[in-house]
Amino acid sequence: MKLMMYIGNDLIESIPLELGRISKPGYLGNFKRTLKMKYSELIRQYSEPPEFLVINPEIKKENKPFSS
Repeated sequence: MKLMMYIGNDLIESIPLELGRISKPGYLGNFKRTLKMKYSELIRQYSEPPEFLVINPEIKKENKPFSS
C-alpha cells in the first residue's frame, strides 16, 4: 500500500505503508502531517488543499483484447 499526496493534478510524493497498521488511529495522520509540513510552501501557492490517496499498486489490471 502507498499513501500518495497530490496538489492539483501533480503527484508530489508517495510513501510506502504497512498494510497491518493502516487501520490504527493516527498512523496515516502522522504521514499526512509530515507531508504537509515538508511541502508547506508549495501548498500555500495553491488555492485548493492537497489530496491524499491510499492505493494498492500491486493490483494488476488485465488488459483484455477488444473483440467485436
